[in-house]
Amino acid sequence: MDYSLEQSVGFMLGLTHRKSAALLASQFKPYDITTEQFSVLFNVNRSEGVNQKEIAALVFKDQPTTARIIDLLEKKGWVERRTSEQDRRAYLLYITKEGRALIDILVPIERAMNKKLAEGIPEDQMEAFKHTLSLINRNL
Repeated sequence: MDYSLEQSVGFMLGLTHRKSAALLASQFKPYDITTEQFSVLFNVNRSEGVNQKEIAALVFKDQPTTARIIDLLEKKGWVERRTSEQDRRAYLLYITKEGRALIDILVPIERAMNKKLAEGIPEDQMEAFKHTLSLINRNL
């Protein structure tokens, strides 16, 4: 059998994801935020006034997990829930001033990490790689 797990696309993607997530997590640690919390906070900032279900879809998490993350972000003072004017039973999510200030700090950190990941890789190869990843995601 001539098969190497280390050459499996799924294995390589998983390994790369775990390494990059660990690196980003270590850089976010001083700000008391995880990469998962950042993903939710970033999407609330980008799409203010969305509901929890929409955020869950944007971050590819189930609703209970998303709810726990939002609870934490709210407790830390970075997001707030407001009652929807259209439906009093629904809550919409908004970023706070403190949350926006944190995003302004974290996005450059995340961008710098992406730059480090692409170091030494020609731009055309990086674009081809991103295209290939999007095709793999579509296949999934």
